[in-house]
Amino acid sequence: MPRIGLMVGPERGRYATKVDRMRSDAQWAEEAGLDTVWIPQVPDEFDALTAAALVGDATSRIEVGTAVVPVQPRHPVALAQQVLSVQAVCRGRLSLGLGVSHHWIIDDMMGLPYERPAVTMHAYLDVLDQALAGPGTVEVSNGLFRIRQPLDVTDVAPTPVLVAALGPRMLELCGARAAGTILWMADERAVATHVVPALTRGARAAGRPTPRIVAGIPVCLCLDEEIPAAVERTNRILAEAEVSPNYQKLLEHGDARSVGDILAAGSERSIEKRLQGFADAGVTDVSVRIVPIGKDRDELITSSLRTRQLLASLAARRRGGT
Repeated sequence: MPRIGLMVGPERGRYATKVDRMRSDAQWAEEAGLDTVWIPQVPDEFDALTAAALVGDATSRIEVGTAVVPVQPRHPVALAQQVLSVQAVCRGRLSLGLGVSHHWIIDDMMGLPYERPAVTMHAYLDVLDQALAGPGTVEVSNGLFRIRQPLDVTDVAPTPVLVAALGPRMLELCGARAAGTILWMADERAVATHVVPALTRGARAAGRPTPRIVAGIPVCLCLDEEIPAAVERTNRILAEAEVSPNYQKLLEHGDARSVGDILAAGSERSIEKRLQGFADAGVTDVSVRIVPIGKDRDELITSSLRTRQLLASLAARRRGGT
């Protein structure tokens, strides 16, 4: 069974309760014995690193990860300062998930160039490798940056970096340079036949062990006859990213054709079997996006609580080795 993590993030429009809800969700995950909380960076929503600081301050044990922060909008030194500051709040529990995002965010929304993403990530990692290793001067000169910058934010080091990687070149870079990769829209076959081989090639070439593989997976505990409703809701609320060419290429490596196909739904046994299938494919961690179903708010809350209880049970079983 993979390590169990909960995807924690804001909700559009619920302005007055965003901060309290994120902190409360992370506290529940910690008390329930989950291994991690993963915070997405939604283009028009709360900043993921700021959220990581909030939930890190509200917890004491659980790993706090971002999934993922786009690199292009932040200069790597400014990014490193923010990350190190959040790491000081988290007291060593922050894992930094990074990505190059998608053209429709970086180019269409922000007006920034979306060119040579693997080269861009390589250049950022050159800076972050030094900046996140501990106090000292960062000295980097590469194709994108010329930096000589002292940093003395915290001696909590190093901060693990995980890279969102979809294509073979980025996966090999991740294997060679990062602590792990963070996936979305990857089913079991895509992980086993595409992600793991490319990661392993990169890691072996660099003399490193195979990195962590964190898979984002929607989950809904429900009756078998409710599975179609769960699939429909998953496709309705989580399908935005499917239009990205990056995700479309990833889907070609697996059997899934929509995010609803990746949903783990049904009975406790069915969900446990699906998550174990991801582990058998090579996934070390899951970032669970709970998908509640119901006709009204009360039913949605009840559905969410049922799935939470299942996650707590799976985490306890994993810790017990059964």
